[in-house]
Amino acid sequence: MVLVGHFPARRRDFAAVMDAAAAALEARGIRVVDRLVQRRGVSAGGARRMGLPHSERTLLSTGKAREVARACERTGAAAAVFLPALTDRQRHALTALLGRPALGLPDLLPEPTPGLLPAAHAAAPCAAPAPPP
Repeated sequence: MVLVGHFPARRRDFAAVMDAAAAALEARGIRVVDRLVQRRGVSAGGARRMGLPHSERTLLSTGKAREVARACERTGAAAAVFLPALTDRQRHALTALLGRPALGLPDLLPEPTPGLLPAAHAAAPCAAPAPPP
């Protein structure tokens, strides 16, 4: 698996979160062959949109999405696992783009994991609100 994280720039512990996610996946027998991180708000223009995904369709910027596709191809990864969770739309778009399954971390680790904040299991901020009951 290729592990892909998307974090706001103010999130300083992103490396520790990626380490915890990789360790949790590997503890379940899932081999992580590469890791990539997209940080939002590092540039001056991105600061005001820091908590939002780069793309509602793919979560990532176009360049980073291509980088993930190349990493998957280069390593022969069976899938890409994203932190945070993906919306259905993102899952379908990324699966098509990558040519292999794109999964959110909760697809493989449904229970909260020590070292990972609950936000790692939350859907991306662009997810449509749930309909009223």
